[in-house]
Amino acid sequence: MSTIQRFEDLWVWQQARVLVSQVYGDFRVGLAATDFAFSDQIHRAALSTMSNVAEGFERSSNPERARFVEIAKGSCGEVRSLYYAGLDLGYIELKRAEERWALARQVSAGLSSLADHLRKTNVSKRRF
Repeated sequence: MSTIQRFEDLWVWQQARVLVSQVYGDFRVGLAATDFAFSDQIHRAALSTMSNVAEGFERSSNPERARFVEIAKGSCGEVRSLYYAGLDLGYIELKRAEERWALARQVSAGLSSLADHLRKTNVSKRRF
C-alpha cells in the first residue's frame, strides 16, 4: 500500500469532486437557478465537503485532520438534505436525487472511515 502524498490522491476527495460537479450541473438551469439562496447553499455545502478534506490533509496532526474530515462529513449530509428540499420544491427529479443521495452516502462513509483511521493513528506530521 502506497502512502498518500497529496489530497488529490484520496479516493474520498476525488468522489467529493465528482459530487461538486454533479451539484453544479443539476442546479445550473431551471427553477433552482433562480432560487439564489437554495443554489448558493447547496453549492457551498458541496464545495465545503471537498475543500475540508483538502484543508485537513494540509494540517500537521491527525486530530486536526480528523476534525476537518468530520466537518466535510457534516457538509456532505447537508448536500443530501438539500437534495430532499430540491425534490420537494420541484427543482430535481426523484431519479436524479436518488443518484446523488447514493454518491453522497458513499462519500460520507468514506469520510467516516478516514476520520476513524486518523483518530486511531494519532501521530503528528503523519500523512494519510
